[in-house]
Amino acid sequence: MADLKIRSDVEQHLIQDIIPFWKSLRDNENGGYFGWLGYDLKLDKKAVKGCILNSRITWFFSNAYTLLKDESLLDEARHGYEFLKNVCWDKENGGVYWSVNYDGTPEETLKHTYNQAFSIYALSSYYEASKDKEALQKAYQLYEIIENKMRDTLGYKEAFDAAFCEIDNEKLSENGVMAQKTMNTLLHVFEAYTELYRVDHNEAVAQKIKWMMDLIADKVYNPQLHRQEVFFDAEWNSMIDLHSYGHDIETAWLVDRGVEVLGDAEIQKKMFPITSDLTQQIYQTAYCSHSLANECEKGVVDTWRIWWVQAEAVVGFLNGYEKSGNKAYLDAAEHIWNFIRTYLIDDRDGYEQGREWYWKVTTEGVPDEKKPIVEPWKCPYHNGRMCFEVIRRDS
Repeated sequence: MADLKIRSDVEQHLIQDIIPFWKSLRDNENGGYFGWLGYDLKLDKKAVKGCILNSRITWFFSNAYTLLKDESLLDEARHGYEFLKNVCWDKENGGVYWSVNYDGTPEETLKHTYNQAFSIYALSSYYEASKDKEALQKAYQLYEIIENKMRDTLGYKEAFDAAFCEIDNEKLSENGVMAQKTMNTLLHVFEAYTELYRVDHNEAVAQKIKWMMDLIADKVYNPQLHRQEVFFDAEWNSMIDLHSYGHDIETAWLVDRGVEVLGDAEIQKKMFPITSDLTQQIYQTAYCSHSLANECEKGVVDTWRIWWVQAEAVVGFLNGYEKSGNKAYLDAAEHIWNFIRTYLIDDRDGYEQGREWYWKVTTEGVPDEKKPIVEPWKCPYHNGRMCFEVIRRDS
């Protein structure tokens, strides 16, 4: 793709806003990055530090360095890596905790497959940026934990205690169900393994990626409803009538990326019709008011415009345009970026450096003042990745 009209705007936003903001959250005393900035822009330096948050920040700075070659970004990535390795890692049982206290002591010691996956994602990207083989070794240690302790013959299980005894999946269950398997965890294990394979080309990892594509195609994707199911019991029976618009458009481009990384024509033949169907359905069903609605549960649409959903929609529609040449997708990506620029990027005074996005806004662009700017789930993963993808797809 060439001559994306939004490219210069997006690149400027990355360099002038997102990167400086997350640099300003670096904790040089206790390591990692501060875990909470309220809507009032007051920083809580003693807030819990989510290990997913810190993995994602490490991933972000690693990719920012790989793209922009600014040595200060590699320094930030190294800071995140040291925190992940020395503080978030359970040195007795292996694996990565859910969260730690501000001073680095363990806070919530459960192990979640989703959490291990994001650490693999971060470690793989950090290895690419730094060439530090220890990071790659750590990624494979987590890969072995997932494969040997967090999987059954049907797919990936979800939540475990510190010693890897299975527990209820409270962290990734919502909408009134307690799921034993989720589309979300499967997607992000897939994403992590794709990144691990991309930087190291391990054939065993490739086989697991193909196995997960079969799960997505055969268990998660619902061809009658042109969507993915979200929450499942242990045997992949769907537990709720829920259409997650953001996850479907994110899945479409992440699966296409996995196909590209593998370079397998048979896999492409199987998966491209599915990802094309998901993209088209989201465009027809969820895209309105130049932005994307959140989800639809039992026929009721949640119309909040969530930060991560808009970011993934930009990438997903750009990806759909590249595959199909359908200019409607390109127009949608550009319109969503304009919505983001106008309404989601927080332009208030009070930031120390840079600026971030609101958590969510109404269709008219009014932000939810109850939601913080930073917390364990709110990070530069989605919006930062959107910036990387726009820049890379225009080069």
